Parts: sequence; structure tokens; C-alpha cells
Amino acid sequence: MTGGTFWQRIALALAALWVLVPGAAQADPSDISAASRGVVRVVILQVDGDQVTPVSHGTGFAVGPERIVTNAHVVQEAQGDQGLTIGLVPSDGGDAVYGRIIAVDQRRDLALIATTSPMRLPPLTVSGNASVDTGAVTAVGYPMNVDRAQGLSLADIFHAQPPVKSTGALSGRRPARDFDSLLHTAPIARGSSGGPLLDECGRVLGVNSFGTDSGNSANGGADAEFYFAVSTRELLPFLRANGVTARVNGAPCRSLADVEAQERQQSERAQIAAQAHTVAEEQRTAIRREQLRRETEFALLAERESGLALTLILLMAAMGAAGLAIHAHHNALRHNAEIGFVLAAVAVVSAAVAWVARPDFTDIDRRLDAAMKGEQSAGERPAGTASSAGALICVIDSERTRVTGADTVDVPLQWSDDGCVNGRTQYGAADGAWARVFVPGDEEVVSVNRFEPATREYRVDRFLLDRAAMARVRKARGEFQAPACGAGPDAAREFGARQAAMLSLVPPRPDERLVYKCSPSH
Repeated sequence: MTGGTFWQRIALALAALWVLVPGAAQADPSDISAASRGVVRVVILQVDGDQVTPVSHGTGFAVGPERIVTNAHVVQEAQGDQGLTIGLVPSDGGDAVYGRIIAVDQRRDLALIATTSPMRLPPLTVSGNASVDTGAVTAVGYPMNVDRAQGLSLADIFHAQPPVKSTGALSGRRPARDFDSLLHTAPIARGSSGGPLLDECGRVLGVNSFGTDSGNSANGGADAEFYFAVSTRELLPFLRANGVTARVNGAPCRSLADVEAQERQQSERAQIAAQAHTVAEEQRTAIRREQLRRETEFALLAERESGLALTLILLMAAMGAAGLAIHAHHNALRHNAEIGFVLAAVAVVSAAVAWVARPDFTDIDRRLDAAMKGEQSAGERPAGTASSAGALICVIDSERTRVTGADTVDVPLQWSDDGCVNGRTQYGAADGAWARVFVPGDEEVVSVNRFEPATREYRVDRFLLDRAAMARVRKARGEFQAPACGAGPDAAREFGARQAAMLSLVPPRPDERLVYKCSPSH
């Protein structure tokens, strides 16, 4: 056994142990793939009339509309040389375009390139968590040794190729070449220079620059173990100084599965709390019902006693009137006798009525139910009767949101009960919910916006798709027309059904989910 083979087997064993460590961080492949859409091959070209010859290449990535970041040493040959220019080859298809250098910082080993023709690249998001110095990372780029291993010629690099992704771990921060850098173990090689170093959510942590075996550019040998990337502490000031406002996200990196698991836990806790509240309400209701039963029985008994007393009084009055009538009759006072008998009859009838009108003990339950219903009606706020129509302001719910690059600013929402938003955008009705699918022509993303009037929850699912997938979705979306606001419930339902069918072309899970809680704006 040779020494090299022995150490290679030790390295493989250690790598296997690393994979088996419980809880070891794993990058989300969909996030890395989404970020890779904005990675380009940066080619230095020799132009001689109509003859264009590639001289060397590196890697770059989009940070804004028609703005590409790479290393200064990648474009160094093209600086000031009238015979050399820069070509940019997108990774996700599309035509290659020329670029021009607009800023170079030799100290930081950073360069900014402007495209001379629109490329419609999705800008990468920069991680705003500068304190992170450990964790899983992915280097994305175009190492020349991979091109050679595939037998690619220099002419082949003009054709779109997916970038190479290599994984490793951050090994800490370390000043290098007078700039702040990140030390990591995700392998890079010559050609990878200028490519992004990504965290598990596909956000840029740094710009890959060189390896431990190299004093210039990323051309370390196969036995190089550590690599350096220009950190965002250098990248962000460089971009700001050159008029580029990068998309920055400093939220913790969480997978959608983690967010959904947390949401399920919250839902379960809410259900337990609701059940406990229901039990407490039932106990309170039982106690109150027993109290009302005693009060009702007491009131009923008092009414029965009052009725009995009134009956006795009326009977006594009837007897007195009858006696007076008999006395008048014996004295030949006929008129007085008639009046006395009439009064006696009225008193007897009234006594009978008072006796019959006394409440019965069987009336207790009816009175008790009416009293309980009256208290509940007085204490309830009408649920579900208030319409969600009107001006709302929707605020992000960070605990239920998974975002890697999208803005999370408050969203004003003017909702109508017929599914019209802001007076101009009709949502489709499907499965008891309102939704609108947005397929922009200038961005490689599909957004599914949903609103639930009952809970006033506004949700945005974002799918970051490649060029081919976007083309299929755009084709499907172009086959039907969205109805105008006020078209009626049938049009809204038909629109919802068409949108639901179109969503079969996107993955089952979005890359980002933004959840908002809405309330009336004042």
C-alpha cells in the first residue's frame, strides 16, 4: 500500500464520518440551483477582425441588472489591451454577450462588469449575516480541469454549460492579501475564480479567489485543502461605491420543511390551547347554568307564591262582594245586590285566572335556556360577519416565512369580496380560496399569490425556475386570458381552474414562501 493510497482512504473515511454526523448541515439543492442561474462564464477574448479567439476564462455572477461581479485577476489581461475583450456566457442557455469593465479593485481582487446587451440574469442574493464563520458552503464556477476532462475545446466554452458545484465547510475568517476573506474547503480550481461561495440557502457569502497552493488565481493543485473567498465585508462596499444596490438577506437560513414543521407545531399548540379553552368554557358555562338554575327556581317560587296570594285575595274579595250583595237583596236594594253579585263574579273569575297563570315548575328549563342564550348573545362578537373588503395592510409573519432573496416589505392590499385586488387584478377562485399566478416576462420566477378573506392571510409562493421550465409555464399561461374585475363568479371559478392546471408545471414545493397577516389600514 502506497502512502498516497493510505492517506486517500483515511480522507474518504473521514468524509464518510462527516456525512454520517447527525445534524450535519446540508445545502438545499434547489436553492443552489436557483442561485446558479445567475452564474456566468467570463471569457477573455482575442479579437482580430472577424476572428474571435478565447484566451482564458473565469467565473462571475449577477448582482443587478446587467451587472456581473468577478475577480480583478480574471479580467486583468483585458485591462488596457485594445486587442482583448470580455465575453459573458450564461449558464442557463441564452446567447453570449460582450461585457465591459466598469470598476476594478486590485486590493480586494474584485471587478465589476457591465453587459453590453440585455441578458436577463437573476441577481444573486448576498448574505447579510457577516458574523457566520462556520457551516456548509458550496462553490459554483467553471474549473478548467473539468472542461479538459470532458474534452471541451476552447470553442466549446461559448456554449452554455451548467456550472460545477463543489461542497465543503467554512473554516473561519482570515485576512489575506490585505482584504477580509473566508477560508473554506469547497474545492475550486483555475477557472473558478470570481464564482460565488454560497451558504445553504444559495446566498453569496463571498467571491472565490484562490487556493492555498497558489499565490495568484484559483489554480491550486489537486492536493490543496483550503481556499479563500473575498468576503461580503469587502464585496458590499465595493458594489455600493459603484452604484450597485445588491439584494441582501440576513434572515436565518431555514428550509421550507423546517418552516412547515414549525407551523405544524404552532398549529398543534393552538389546537391544544383551543381545546383547553373549550373545556374551560364548558366548565364555566356549567357553573353559570347551575347558578342561573337556582336563581330561576327562586324567581319561579316567588312568582307562584305571589300568584297564590293574589288568588286568595281575589277569593276573599269575591266572598265580601257576595255577602254585600245578599245583604242588599234582603233589604230590597235590588240595584246594589246586582252590583255586588257582578263584583263577586268578576273576583271569582280573576282568582281562577291568577291561579291558572301561576308558573309551573316544568317551566324552569325553558326559562334557563332563554337566560343562557341571552347571556351568550350579549357576550359574543359576531364572528365571520365582518367583510374583509376594503383597504388592508399586510405585514410579514417571519416565523412562517421562508425567504432567500425576495423583499419582505409591508404590502398594501385593497380587497373586494368578488376577488378583485387593488381595483384592477382579478384573482381566481378554486377550492374555497382566492389565488393569482404571476408569470413575468422579464424575470425567471413564478409567483402564486393567495388571499384568505376569513383569516386575512396573504401568502406568496415563489418558484425560481430555469429557462426551460419558465418557457413551458409562459406557454401555458399564454393559452388563456385573465378576466377583468367584475366579470362575475363563473369567470373567477373558470380562471381558478385554469391556473390550478398550469401549476402542475412547477415543483410541488416553492423555493420561497412569504406569509403576511393583514389588518385594516387606518
